[in-house]
Amino acid sequence: MKIKHLLFALCIMGTTAAFAQDVDKATVTGNADAAKTAGDDLKKIDTGEKAWKFDGVVGLNAAATGLVNWAAGGKNNVNGVAYAKLHLLYHKDAIAWETNFDTDFGLTWIDQNEDPFQKSSDNIKLATKFGWEFKENWYLTVLGGFQSQYALGRDYVAGYNPAISKWLAPSYTDVSVGIDWKKSYNGADFSIYLSPIAGRIATAYVGEKWNQRYTKEAALGDLQYAMDQLEKGSVEYDVAKVAYDAAEVVYDAAGYETAKTAGTDFRSLLQEKYGTYTYNNETGEKLYRNFRAEFGLSFKGAIAYKYENLTLGTTIALFTPYQGKGFNVKEIYEAANGKDSYTGYFDYSNNNRYFGHFDVDWDVNISYQFLKVLNVTLSTSLKYYNGTLIANKDGVEAERVQFKTVVGLGIGYSF
Repeated sequence: MKIKHLLFALCIMGTTAAFAQDVDKATVTGNADAAKTAGDDLKKIDTGEKAWKFDGVVGLNAAATGLVNWAAGGKNNVNGVAYAKLHLLYHKDAIAWETNFDTDFGLTWIDQNEDPFQKSSDNIKLATKFGWEFKENWYLTVLGGFQSQYALGRDYVAGYNPAISKWLAPSYTDVSVGIDWKKSYNGADFSIYLSPIAGRIATAYVGEKWNQRYTKEAALGDLQYAMDQLEKGSVEYDVAKVAYDAAEVVYDAAGYETAKTAGTDFRSLLQEKYGTYTYNNETGEKLYRNFRAEFGLSFKGAIAYKYENLTLGTTIALFTPYQGKGFNVKEIYEAANGKDSYTGYFDYSNNNRYFGHFDVDWDVNISYQFLKVLNVTLSTSLKYYNGTLIANKDGVEAERVQFKTVVGLGIGYSF
């Protein structure tokens, strides 16, 4: 009986083991097929078009000039510019969200006693737009943009160098709704955006502490400069110091309030320079303010192209406000003060900011990377803003085309 029971048990175990082996084999085979299917799905996802795309170029360009007994003249100098141009794109189904950030900051050191360190470049540009594709390549889009700078800017002339710009003075903020056309062709991305519903806020914001500080600096700047050029402790320095101290006492008594009343304080000068003032319609009196808000028409175009180590990009932005020619301040002033008594330039027709007069921003960037870490860059920037006054070498202020070119060789990385 025991032998029979043992043989029966062995038969049961063998059958169970065989069945289990078949089940395990089927399970393993099934799991393998499932894993293969899942792997194929992942492979499809990996090789498909990704929703997010991030690219750009960052780097540092530098140049140095050294001169020894150089008959033609010149000064030793070192120039450095740090820059970044970044592009982030999300595109899935009918939704597209695109953000561009362009920035640079540069300093120059010149081998001289007067203003050895000077700012050579300072720029912030941020733009983002969110669109819904209602037809192939056509998007209903909401766009926002911001432009300003990081540090205080000065007019580097002989003697005292007045401050002429700062953070938020100027700055330009754009918000609009429009139609955006996007197309990719042969590795290039094209975009054309038109908005009949566009708002622009231009600021020349100067806080009270900044206004006090730089209004006083401007009032005493020439005396301060004269003192800085002399050796401390010398008779000439002591004489200059007495003159400075006397002028400071007079200024502290009423100079700041007088400057504000006359519109010659730092805040008023920047608000006039960047066109954020307006006028009293009845008297023609100039009214200064921190910002100018306008409603108008906006157009933007962009091309981005990358081929191996070469990156090309250009953008253009146009804006014109919806408003008429306004009133003629020149006529109001001359009616009250006599013919030909008005000598201000461009202080009529509401700063000349009316429909058909476009603000222009046009940027071009070219970058080539070689030897993995070295980068050659060329960038140009053209601007024209109605109401922004720029003095020429003779000191005559007028609206002028602004143009900047930067050619650099340095350490850079494109991605």
